[in-house]
Amino acid sequence: MNEEMNEVKEEPQEIKETTSEITEEPQEERFTINDLPGVGPATAEKLADAGFDTLLGVAVASPSKLGEASGVSDSVARKIIQVARDKLNMGFETGLDLLKKREQVIKLTTGSSNFDALVGGGFESGSITECYGAYGSGKTALAHQLAVTAQMPREQGGAGGAVVWIDTEGTFRPERIQQIAEENNLNGEELLENIKVVRAFNSDHQMLLAEKVEELINKENVPVKIVIVDSLMSHFRSEFIGRGTLSDRQQKLNKHMHVLLSLAHTYNILVYVTNQVMSKPDTFFGDPTEAIGGHIVAHASTTRLYLRRGKKGSRVAKLVDAPALADGECMFYITNKGIRDDV
Repeated sequence: MNEEMNEVKEEPQEIKETTSEITEEPQEERFTINDLPGVGPATAEKLADAGFDTLLGVAVASPSKLGEASGVSDSVARKIIQVARDKLNMGFETGLDLLKKREQVIKLTTGSSNFDALVGGGFESGSITECYGAYGSGKTALAHQLAVTAQMPREQGGAGGAVVWIDTEGTFRPERIQQIAEENNLNGEELLENIKVVRAFNSDHQMLLAEKVEELINKENVPVKIVIVDSLMSHFRSEFIGRGTLSDRQQKLNKHMHVLLSLAHTYNILVYVTNQVMSKPDTFFGDPTEAIGGHIVAHASTTRLYLRRGKKGSRVAKLVDAPALADGECMFYITNKGIRDDV
């Protein structure tokens, strides 16, 4: 009888040991910002309020920005960032590893097969695509098309997610989204429900809104797949006038572009920006049209396209710069159904 009692008593101990073995490994996996050295509850709360509520967000931050958000010194911020990077194994990778990662890239269709072919199958997530051109060249029309296709399933050339539209010129038109939806047998109200539109009233507001996108993703769980900025340089161009302000403008613009680039890389988002142009009076041969923003915008943009009017109501897209694509041109049309190869 005593032996039976001993056997019964031993069983719970075995269960306890097994349970502890099971729970030991997940604790390693559940490493959060609260476990980082020098990050207590108060610091973690400050970091979360500033949008650094994930290890990846901390790992890709700069020491100065992290220190400013949390109130710690630069040396402590560097240690925090280094530990976060170590936990995420953010070291050197082989080309084969990167090739496998490229399989996660989503290519959004433009609605035109000619246009898709020009940009290697569609606009890529994880990068910034810039379209510049004169008024009426189709930049905003393309933005409306992408706002629709981004919500379509991946097998149909979409991304199956939500849209953030930062509007600097008052160009977003919900009626246009409804029109494209009706012509393609889609639900216009559902499409509009998944588009988060916000009007930027100056360059500082525009920069702040770009930083707030991370909060939408992490705190409100909005599955953002594309961020549209239409247009990128409108406020910067009007607020910084003359050569004396050029340095200040470019510094702010550089910071803004890096925030957008960080969003694209961190969350595998397509960032689509439209840009204004200027004419170069010293150009005697060829098209004098040039994008504004200088080298800052040019270097930050992964893919650059120049849009212009063509013959008989068509538009022409010229690929100016892309990492792995040859220069080329294609023709497309703006129709009631959206961007198409023909009318």
